[in-house]
Amino acid sequence: MSTKFGGLLTLGPAHDDHWIALRTGIGVFLPLFALLATGRLDLMVFVIFGAFTGVYGRVPGYANRLVAQSKAGALFLAVILLAVLSSSYLVDHVDPNRGAWIIVALTTGVSGVCAVVVGLIRLRPGGSLFHIFAFAAIASMPVQPPLLESMGAALATVLLAILIGFSGMAFPGSAGWERRTVPPALSGNVRTAIWWEAFFYVLAAGLAGSIANLLSPALSTGHSYWAMVAAVVPLVGHTTRHRVRRGIHRVLGTLTGIVLMAAIIAFQPPVWVLLVMVGLLQVCAELFIARNYFIAQIFVTPLALMGASIGTGLNSKLLYDRVLETVIGAVFGIAVVLLGSLFGTWYKRRTAHPGS
Repeated sequence: MSTKFGGLLTLGPAHDDHWIALRTGIGVFLPLFALLATGRLDLMVFVIFGAFTGVYGRVPGYANRLVAQSKAGALFLAVILLAVLSSSYLVDHVDPNRGAWIIVALTTGVSGVCAVVVGLIRLRPGGSLFHIFAFAAIASMPVQPPLLESMGAALATVLLAILIGFSGMAFPGSAGWERRTVPPALSGNVRTAIWWEAFFYVLAAGLAGSIANLLSPALSTGHSYWAMVAAVVPLVGHTTRHRVRRGIHRVLGTLTGIVLMAAIIAFQPPVWVLLVMVGLLQVCAELFIARNYFIAQIFVTPLALMGASIGTGLNSKLLYDRVLETVIGAVFGIAVVLLGSLFGTWYKRRTAHPGS
């Protein structure tokens, strides 16, 4: 199975994934129900992206986890604030075509800047995938809630995720706080690699977003940033084969997840049921994201679509857009990976033989 289908159903080793899955699930479930209880589902997107802080809790030691999630949360808050301000003052929501190009340009910049920042402050998972998603989704919103309310909701969710991150200390048998492990300084080679990686994030995101925008009139699609998100997925990995496999798994997982999303749309469950499902899907995604990317995408796909549409209503048009934009993004992301591999080979040879 592993050889023929590229590890499509092969599970990697488990590293207490159930704990990170439980923490992230609670971290998004509680804020969403708080919004439902207060009638403020218009703030849902800010809560969801603030809750992404929990994803960065795969760090052993409570002190280390606190530092990592605090860095991640601060970066998310900065990205969310920038997205809100961009939507209000830079993005043209009157002319959708012009607005779409502005969003692609701004998101491309965010992809590179955040890739550098994430690398320099050593966050894991690496890269700027979540930040691309958060920025573009919020910047695309033509109507924004009051700034203090949206940022307040995001901040509260970030703080909750951080609190949940070290809540295990309250249980008997906890390892305790422990001292923070200070990593060694980044070498010059690593810093150079971070900047090169950011360049390829800019190239993949900008190229995929531009192509998706150009094809949008012919394909009748309207979520070009989904192509940008899909394009940077293959950039994570230690080998070219692994990166290409991630791109393929992204497409196959999305196609499978679309079937699950179609079933949800067909049943049209009430909002409170959808919010419960968001929490459960988040748990399932984190259970598999580090073990099998294809399986994880089966849950990530409806999770992303529900997060983007609960406030406006579920509809099948989202399924069409998701499939096409994902395929476009994955194709160009894999192309950039192959280009990067060729460049890396050339660069190593040039470094080893300067005079050649």
